[in-house]
Amino acid sequence: MLWAARAIELARQADYGTSPNPMVGAVVVDSSGLMAGEGFHHKAGHRHAEEEALEAAGERARDGTLYLNLEPCPHAHRTPSCAQAVIDAGIRRVVVSMTDPDERVRGAGLRMLESAGIETAVGVLEERARRLNEFYVKHRLTGRPFVTAKFAMSLDGKIATRTGESRWITGEEARAHAHRTRRVHDAILVGVNTVVADDPELTARVEGQGDSRQPLRVVLDSQLRIRQSARIVGADTLIATTRSGRVGAAEVLRLPAGADGRVSLPSLLDELGRRGMLSLLVEGGAEVHASFFAAGLVDKVHAYIAPRLIGGRAAPGPLAGEGIEHLAASTHLNEMDFVRLGDDLLITGYVDVHRDS
Repeated sequence: MLWAARAIELARQADYGTSPNPMVGAVVVDSSGLMAGEGFHHKAGHRHAEEEALEAAGERARDGTLYLNLEPCPHAHRTPSCAQAVIDAGIRRVVVSMTDPDERVRGAGLRMLESAGIETAVGVLEERARRLNEFYVKHRLTGRPFVTAKFAMSLDGKIATRTGESRWITGEEARAHAHRTRRVHDAILVGVNTVVADDPELTARVEGQGDSRQPLRVVLDSQLRIRQSARIVGADTLIATTRSGRVGAAEVLRLPAGADGRVSLPSLLDELGRRGMLSLLVEGGAEVHASFFAAGLVDKVHAYIAPRLIGGRAAPGPLAGEGIEHLAASTHLNEMDFVRLGDDLLITGYVDVHRDS
């Protein structure tokens, strides 16, 4: 357990910078039970975790045990493959938290090791490893990005006043956390109404990380109403629409319309998945959130709650749309977590797709 946990913590140090690859950590323990080397995959295109750990261990890797949070790949990304590198190093036993869901792997790496006479064990801290790479797992199993719905609201469930004022409902700590959340996602999405009302830049601004990786900015704009002067328009912006046209340096992507005449959200997720986007952060507004929930496309919720009471029949909540008629049809969250951020509270939870409605 100790070394498997260490492998997961090493993987976590990549801080999502490996996308579209998974985060992987590796620990080599020598034949006497002492740690001989460790490493992790820092970012896409860099050495894999197994290579870094085996190089650090050197000859002490022979007859040792390798701990990994994810199955080693059998295909050559360079020469040799990670599985072959493990074999060549003389490792006697490999302990893996989870098999790789990528169709090119899915047990093939472990079978390669076993064919070479290496003992393997799978499933140590599996759930922890799966949660760490939940973006990657969802993408590899479905071809679509993991979708997080994020909103900030008052204690009485309002995301703005009746006049539309929303800056700022939450405090500085909550807003800083929201920017870190943007940073770990590959793409971030808002509707055109949010662009028209707030003119957001929609970047990840993380203190101390001036070169912080930026998500692809996606705007849902079925009728292509966005103005070229909007701050969000740029080379790293994708405008999803049902029409043809050009908007400055942004990419305009024409997609089929759903039954409501708006951009087909499943088609958009399929396209983002094909582009290697492992994760999508949906920031609204209320109609956009409602559409994602109604289509059953949300995997996780981040709700920032401020100790304010706003009130007002015309003040919007985080979900608009038609809503539901019966509580039995409501979206239920599980694996809830609660974090205090200054005066605000962050509630996170996973959408329970197995709950009967």
